[in-house]
Amino acid sequence: MNVKRTATLVVVGLPAAAWLYAAATSDSRRQILAPIERASPIEARSEALAAEIARLHERLRPDATPRQPARNLFSFTARGARPEPAVPKPALSEAVVVPIAAPPPFKLIGVAEDAGLDRPVRPAIVSAPGQVFLVKEGENVTLRYRVARISADVVELTDLGDGSTLRLALR
Repeated sequence: MNVKRTATLVVVGLPAAAWLYAAATSDSRRQILAPIERASPIEARSEALAAEIARLHERLRPDATPRQPARNLFSFTARGARPEPAVPKPALSEAVVVPIAAPPPFKLIGVAEDAGLDRPVRPAIVSAPGQVFLVKEGENVTLRYRVARISADVVELTDLGDGSTLRLALR
């Protein structure tokens, strides 16, 4: 039985040893081929985008030079037409009608009252389109209006631009 084992080891072991030896030694005649790299889908799309950008840049460059005596695209009069005489401006003594601006769309929703040390403190709830303000005396409702006075049912807003007063009453 020892002879069979030895023969089997020799028959199987020698080719395996030869194969390992051949793999471990370098042969100068053998060339190692580099793996072929394939472009990923993202790289392919970026190359297509770069080609499209280059095509559009080429399209932006003018091929022909414009003619010098060109027409003016922003002039709507015929050639040879004379300009109309200037209309005299109205004198300064004439009254100019200035439209009166509509009051801002503020509404007084409510007034609360807290007992203070010397007098009651009243915060007011004022609404504007899309906004609600909870303000006390001296605070701004918007950048333009400041609360001047708050009574039990009226809030007075002062216009910071011209100093006029706007009164909002509970309804």
